Amino acid sequence: MDITPRVWRKSSYSTGQGGECVEVAPSPAFQGMRDSKHPDASALFLPSSEWAAFLTAARRHAL
Repeated sequence: MDITPRVWRKSSYSTGQGGECVEVAPSPAFQGMRDSKHPDASALFLPSSEWAAFLTAARRHAL
């Protein structure tokens, strides 16, 4: 199965100040996440259900 995303976009939570640059890329079954400063390095791919759980936990702890 090819999980390579076609389009990466910078997270809306990334700042323009440098240091906190995350890019995300959706695909039908997976969500990709990588460091925008090192786009050729490894990326993290999570199944859509795990990505949803990650976001829920992150939002819960951000409050």
